[in-house]
Amino acid sequence: MSPIPAIPESAPFTALQRQWLNGYLAGLLSNAAAPGAQWEKLEERAIRERVPVLWGSQSGNAEGLAEKFGKRLFEAGFEAPVIDMAGYRDLDWSRESQVLLITSTWGEGDPPDNAAGLLEHLTGSEVPRLNHLRYAILALGDSNYLHFCGAGRRFDEALERCGANRIVARMDCDVDFEGSAESWFASVLARLESGSSPSGGSRAPTGASPRIPAATEACPAAVVYSRKNPFPAAMLVNARLSAPEAERDTRHIALDLAGSGLTYEAGDVLGVVPENCPEEVEELLNALGYRGDEGVEANGGVMLGVREALLRRWDLGAPGRPFLEMWAERVKDVNLRRLLQPESGQDLDAFLSGRRLIDFVVGHPEHGLAPEELGEVLTALKPRLYSISSSPRAHPGEVHLTVAVVSYEAHGRRRQGVCSTFLAKRGAGEETVSIFTQAAKHFKLPRDPAVPVIMCGPGTGIAPFRAFLEEREAAAAQGPNWLFFGNPRASTGFFYRDQLERWLSGGLLTRLDVAWSRDQAEKLYVQHRMLERGRELWRWIDEGAHFYVCGDARRMAKDVESTLRRIVCEQGAMSAPAAAAYLETMKKEKRYQKDVY
Repeated sequence: MSPIPAIPESAPFTALQRQWLNGYLAGLLSNAAAPGAQWEKLEERAIRERVPVLWGSQSGNAEGLAEKFGKRLFEAGFEAPVIDMAGYRDLDWSRESQVLLITSTWGEGDPPDNAAGLLEHLTGSEVPRLNHLRYAILALGDSNYLHFCGAGRRFDEALERCGANRIVARMDCDVDFEGSAESWFASVLARLESGSSPSGGSRAPTGASPRIPAATEACPAAVVYSRKNPFPAAMLVNARLSAPEAERDTRHIALDLAGSGLTYEAGDVLGVVPENCPEEVEELLNALGYRGDEGVEANGGVMLGVREALLRRWDLGAPGRPFLEMWAERVKDVNLRRLLQPESGQDLDAFLSGRRLIDFVVGHPEHGLAPEELGEVLTALKPRLYSISSSPRAHPGEVHLTVAVVSYEAHGRRRQGVCSTFLAKRGAGEETVSIFTQAAKHFKLPRDPAVPVIMCGPGTGIAPFRAFLEEREAAAAQGPNWLFFGNPRASTGFFYRDQLERWLSGGLLTRLDVAWSRDQAEKLYVQHRMLERGRELWRWIDEGAHFYVCGDARRMAKDVESTLRRIVCEQGAMSAPAAAAYLETMKKEKRYQKDVY
């Protein structure tokens, strides 16, 4: 018998691909004596229907889920290409019969940068008819924000208007998305498998090349600490960056990673699991008439005292619909009942803005709400994500944050940010903070250290750029670096001034342009400095510089993009549509990246 050939190690395949191909060849040739045996083997690998998986992602979570679910679809026999939504024009939508969309949400219900073009296409004047298409949407979001999963909802509405039909209902996932995402995919796969089979779907043409599974990295050792099991990090530094007379207290926080096994790169984010304000918890206990030791079932089925649940388990911010509906009936609140009607969505959003749980329960001693009922209608206290402001090369075993402490007046009460206040009150060297790291795949330095970098980050938006500069310094990167930074006043808000000026004098920082909005009669912002430097800014961009922006999504990031488009238009001698297309190309090429919130 002739020996069965094997793929040599010198062939341009990974070990996993060689293993798969060797097994495939062995299976074909071991039955070569039987007529038609190799075609029977091909029949066994007949491909079911094609199910593209499109992703829209800013931090990488949606992309990671798309890759995972695409792999599982492949293992189930489907043709499941995983596609960046920025490449939607490469799909022949008239021939696709079903598609999965996984997208996050940013700003005021906006899609990620790479998904904006597809949404515009589906909602534009030349809307395609997609009556032949079935789809399913997995939406990622954060219920702490007003427009929770807004991008996923907008995609869902747009596809429905185009005539497409749902495979399953849209799933809206909060920051702890893993369980909900798995449930959604299980439902999708069940529907797909019940409606398609190897005999009924598109088959691989006779003689087609075998489908080779994508190369995968070796499975790492089990991670002890993660989002589901945060690490109790000791606080090393809790120092005020802003001057005492500043309008806002801004802190530099350093946490110890020793023994955690947690790793990160410049540009990544840190998840912090906060606790609610103890004073607010005590006020709630008094208003609700609880002692504090009454047993309740908190998230995850854990039994503990209601004081502990209010402090560490439940979100005490603006309540969700389950609480509001229960409360409206319990206290006979006619106005709240009206606001809960479907047609009053915007009015309800406006009413809830700046309100917290305490605003509802205070002044209603007649509610008769038992502690166990409270646990049925409150949502879980979620971790908060912060841009990391350190490079692991510059600070081995540590992770740094730049945190503005939120504090404001609303509805006659002083409000404090849950996590920022929690961090500000922790004592360095005395207490721990529960944390985990999270990769931000779409906010990274260029791979080529010689590429120029332009960074725009006013206020705490400087955080990832401090990390970028520390990384470039540690790596001895030769590419020039330009930073735009601003705050209300130089005297109170020039964060990391000594470090920035050292980098400037030493040549690591090629240019530093600052904008102090309140240091003169007319307000001056970073976008004004960009316009002043428009010619040189365009030269850098035209020569291949990467442009980054970090900070407020609602206004600053939009103003910066509008200014950048104007500079490209004027300095690049382009029409407005051509300048807009130029920026879109930069985004697709990962030369224009955002870390906005």
